[in-house]
Amino acid sequence: MRLLLLCCGLLLGGCTGIPDGIAPVSNFQLDRYLGKWYEIARLDHSFERGLSDVSAQYRLLPDGRIEVLNRGYSAEQRGWKEAIGRALPLGDASVGSLKVSFFGPFYGGYHIVALDERDYRWSLVVGPSREYLWILSRERELPPALRQRLIEQASDLGFDTSRLIWVGQARPDA
Repeated sequence: MRLLLLCCGLLLGGCTGIPDGIAPVSNFQLDRYLGKWYEIARLDHSFERGLSDVSAQYRLLPDGRIEVLNRGYSAEQRGWKEAIGRALPLGDASVGSLKVSFFGPFYGGYHIVALDERDYRWSLVVGPSREYLWILSRERELPPALRQRLIEQASDLGFDTSRLIWVGQARPDA
């Protein structure tokens, strides 16, 4: 039983890590990051597969945790899908790393590796491995030059950007 608990602990601890050679942003200000973000691009995963118009809303709770409301439209199901999770800073709050949970005690890493430091208008986010990558924006679209710059940055960090899915953002928020 102890071995099982130790293995589970090691497995869960590894889920919040950051890929080798990648560092989250410093001088991060959570209060400026709160609010709504639109998903511009992502690497494909089963939990978002087939969704368009994906957004995430971050809201500070009285206990210091962050509520995360992820939302996307499923054309197959002809409706909106939502997931509500919780996040906490992962260590120093001035570093752009959070641990996020949508499934009870299981947390995953959410690491902001590039950020519009002046206005907090866009971000490049990675997970615990190079299989997780998101380009986020406060607006439904990014200028082409900025998109290209973020793609190049992700590629330089070792991500397979040829696998990026560009997320449609045509539906009004409902």
